[in-house]
Amino acid sequence: MPAKDVLTTEQVHANLTALPQWRYGQGALRTALKCESSASALALFATIGALAQEANHHPDIDWRYNTLFITLTSHDAGSKVTARDAALARSISAEATSAGADAKPELLHTVEIAIDTEDVDAISESWRLALGYKRQEDGSLVDPFGRGPALWFQKTTTPNANRLHLDITVPFSESAPILDGLQATGASLDHGAAPRFVVATDAQGNRFCVCTEKGREAG
Repeated sequence: MPAKDVLTTEQVHANLTALPQWRYGQGALRTALKCESSASALALFATIGALAQEANHHPDIDWRYNTLFITLTSHDAGSKVTARDAALARSISAEATSAGADAKPELLHTVEIAIDTEDVDAISESWRLALGYKRQEDGSLVDPFGRGPALWFQKTTTPNANRLHLDITVPFSESAPILDGLQATGASLDHGAAPRFVVATDAQGNRFCVCTEKGREAG
């Protein structure tokens, strides 16, 4: 398969069987690698940088003390996952293992902001200009540098009174303890759209959704 060919969801999951350190979510391969120290994390960062240069394929990496958060997509293929991403993920995993880094999938929380609205066009351009974001094909807004949370508009004739809610995407494998913990706090949970997302309402009526990759493609 050519390196730039976009992988289907089935092909992505087939690759993940050989990539236990990685998860698939929001259209990307993701991992969090915890190292023994800040210095070892920086050394691994440099090693990954060298791999990226050799492959002429550059992941998005966020270095936080002793932990690296890594996201892989192919920007020249519409920010989709390709065979090249899977190949680089394998190389990164090999180096991470050699460096003694531990995968921490429970740290892979990604936040999106959703706005309930009956008229998307009436407000979306205001938000795009203020944030300096770019518009996606589906109408959502994203930070072109990947720093801020994505913003999307949930069109509904009956907007929630709060209007704004957060979508928090986590790996499906890590979602159960989060939902159990939310119940323990007294939050109410609506599982009607599970496993794609569970709507949580806190004690004061504020809402957020705990989302996973399960069922997203069908939706």
